[in-house]
Amino acid sequence: MTRIAWALAAAVLLAFAVFEVVQHGGWALGALLLGLIGPDLTFLIGIGAPVVERGALPRPVVPFYNAAHHWAGPAVLLVVFSLVTSPAAFTLGLAWLAHIAVDRVFGYGLRTAEGRQRTAA
Repeated sequence: MTRIAWALAAAVLLAFAVFEVVQHGGWALGALLLGLIGPDLTFLIGIGAPVVERGALPRPVVPFYNAAHHWAGPAVLLVVFSLVTSPAAFTLGLAWLAHIAVDRVFGYGLRTAEGRQRTAA
């Protein structure tokens, strides 16, 4: 049931982000793309780091991955930039939250300090 809720949230957030891009264009398109792929760019930090077990992230990546995949960052972005009125930053927040929601749909959540998937996504 939780994954269904995440899927609905992802669909709404993505639709809203696309709506913002259609309305504002320009920088909003770049913000949409950054929000959708940006959180996973944290994997680049671990290039060359030894992996202890299959499916676990290298330890240096974990704090950055967890920070980029926690809902609080994009939520603050949405609140601040809805008050300041920056369509691109607002779109970034929507797309970032959509990315997080899609990850939760597929069972990917925050990681433990050892890089393993936490049991509750």
